[in-house]
Amino acid sequence: MGAETAVSKRLFGTDGIRAVAGDEPLDPPTVRRFGVALARRLAGTHGAARVVLGRDTRESGPWLRDALAAGVAAAGGEPIDVGVVTTPGLAWVLRQGGHDAGVMISASHNPFADNGLKAFDRDGVKLGDDVEREIEAMILDGGVDDPGENPGTSRSQTDVIDDYVNHLIQAIDRERLNGLRVALDCANGAACKIAPQVFRALGAEVLTIGVEPDGRNINLDCGSLHLESLAEFVRTHGCDVGLAFDGDADRCLAVDRLGRTVDGDAILFITGRRLKRNGRLPGDGLVATIMSNFWLEERLGAEGVRLHRAQVGDKYVLETMHNEQLVLGGEQSGHVIFREHATTGDGILTGLQLIDAVLAGDETLDQIVDGITPYPQVLINVRVGEKPDLRSHAIIGPAVAGVEDALAGTGRVVLRYSGTEPLVRVMLEGKDPDQVRRQAERLAGVIRDELGV
Repeated sequence: MGAETAVSKRLFGTDGIRAVAGDEPLDPPTVRRFGVALARRLAGTHGAARVVLGRDTRESGPWLRDALAAGVAAAGGEPIDVGVVTTPGLAWVLRQGGHDAGVMISASHNPFADNGLKAFDRDGVKLGDDVEREIEAMILDGGVDDPGENPGTSRSQTDVIDDYVNHLIQAIDRERLNGLRVALDCANGAACKIAPQVFRALGAEVLTIGVEPDGRNINLDCGSLHLESLAEFVRTHGCDVGLAFDGDADRCLAVDRLGRTVDGDAILFITGRRLKRNGRLPGDGLVATIMSNFWLEERLGAEGVRLHRAQVGDKYVLETMHNEQLVLGGEQSGHVIFREHATTGDGILTGLQLIDAVLAGDETLDQIVDGITPYPQVLINVRVGEKPDLRSHAIIGPAVAGVEDALAGTGRVVLRYSGTEPLVRVMLEGKDPDQVRRQAERLAGVIRDELGV
């Protein structure tokens, strides 16, 4: 199984447009043209698109906002700047109505030099592939000219962030976190002010790291990709739990009081089991991706919960949730969507729901972690020069079938192309770690020989 053919888009990857800030397509002229195309494509019935602009703490955020605003204004639209905000915060603002689109200026968990444009429709949902292709065509096929610089074109409206904070506070019972010592790693990113405010309002004693952004230290040895710092902090300060966000706080990973990782699969299990037991899991199912470990599928099955698998990317998780009419879905990486509360992954909300679910049960978080035994899983990235369909390839296809035969029903093979890099990701999973490693290296070698650069 897996996404084994390349996605036929030219600017957008699996999560918006992403590049080194200043390099094409994140150079000012192209960003202005993107603003024009977005405003034209998503203009409301009144004829002028009202586009909400938010950003994380990268030093390139302000000039990218200005370029984007100039493009929106040139198309007759109204750019509205809400300042530094989380990606789910921007999506929440859109859901309140009165706007036609939104763009989050962020490269999520990437280093500060990168940035990106994540576009949303009026409902706070990331644009579908068809709309992204239309916008690409407008930009790349000659339909949109660079309107040039137009400083001061956006209107500031930062008060909506307070409304978003109140929305999060209302997600669980007031004072629910009384007596808990919670460590937050805000990745020197968009959650720096919002997350501590929310957890303190709910009664927690909050200790923080990664809350001093300088424009260049976002995700630097901190946040959800660098849990080792949080784990040590939790152990040293005797915290009950630690939560780590990424730069735009659309994902959350946790550590228990012993410093052990609680990944997105574990979060889905803990929160999904609680919803099921409380009769609040429609369809008795939830959504994960093709990369989620098989232990999750087994343990959910024992709880009477069916696991639906989507392609990697929280937009595809959400699509499957809509199609199957489910309320919970997410990824190993910590993008978790609680559809009753949000239209995208929300790291702060995820942390709240995780703690709330643990408090409602009869096990501590570390006791739950004790009971989780993931299947051995090996992921190898292979750099490639082209992206053909892998299973129909004359050499690679039979090699894949051979590996699957060797696993003999005790494991699985997932192949997928990166949406942002010239890579194919080779993932194998099974009960025997030595066999899994051996077969993964064998298959990666075949792909490297046939497609590698």
